[in-house]
Amino acid sequence: MNTVQLECFVAVAEHLNFSKASRELKITQPAVTHQIQALEEELNVKLFTRTSRSVSLTQEGVLFLPDAQLMLRTAMSARERLGRQEHFLPFELGCHNSMEVELLPEVLKKLLEEFPLLRPSIRMVPFPSLLGQVENSQLHCALGIGGARRSSALAFREVCTAPIACICAEGHPLSGYRTVTRSGLTGNMIACSPRQIPDSVFTVQNSIITGLDPEQRFFTENIESTLALVKAGLGYTLYPDVRPARKPGLCYIPVKNLPGVSFGVYYRYQQEEPVLKRFLSLFSSYMKEAQKTSRSGDAESK
Repeated sequence: MNTVQLECFVAVAEHLNFSKASRELKITQPAVTHQIQALEEELNVKLFTRTSRSVSLTQEGVLFLPDAQLMLRTAMSARERLGRQEHFLPFELGCHNSMEVELLPEVLKKLLEEFPLLRPSIRMVPFPSLLGQVENSQLHCALGIGGARRSSALAFREVCTAPIACICAEGHPLSGYRTVTRSGLTGNMIACSPRQIPDSVFTVQNSIITGLDPEQRFFTENIESTLALVKAGLGYTLYPDVRPARKPGLCYIPVKNLPGVSFGVYYRYQQEEPVLKRFLSLFSSYMKEAQKTSRSGDAESK
């Protein structure tokens, strides 16, 4: 296995097109095909399914993609570090969605001031895979909802408690309420794939949507798609309200009789890296201040 094979695999996986991958890599299409065939022979699996009209990843290809990306990043980082004779500090962060990513810029800015050689990387990974990558040291830490630990190797630092909120568009019939009860939820509901949301949230969404008529149910692949449909006025959804991650143009209404969830950072026990320790401290402080500012803004607007 070499970096040329990995680069060919990742390029085809991203484009799902051998011609586009060959143009990006500036090598011939037969060369791309040869490199992937050699990689498949070494791994003893098929990575792609090809027809006359389309290219798609096999299940094995989907599983191998994050490993291939990690190996390429590691190789690139090593070349850069050795070439410049500098001791860069890689810092791999995991998130589930774009809302969590939006919480990071201010914290990373401060972290880079203290560690100028830091090389942070942010990866968005589905829920079933994210904690496994932290446990296997592919990620230094990951943002997420508490209560999802499946291994004693993982620690969790809570940074806030988030109520389950009814999220709807401005002008939606529910948007005028300050709070709502579960029985008061009316109209179409938009639910997200269980691969993209915490089990505790999916359980709540599922318990409500199963009681609705078929024409009132909408399903999406990820939370970004869910919120886009909500903003379009197709219905409401239920999701933890992490105030600093709120999307503009939407109303967040606490559901009174649903328990809140813990939001924070997962990391491995007994990790002594100074960067991770400082990140945890900065992120906790940022979230505390951002929550306070958000509440003050809500109070002034009432």
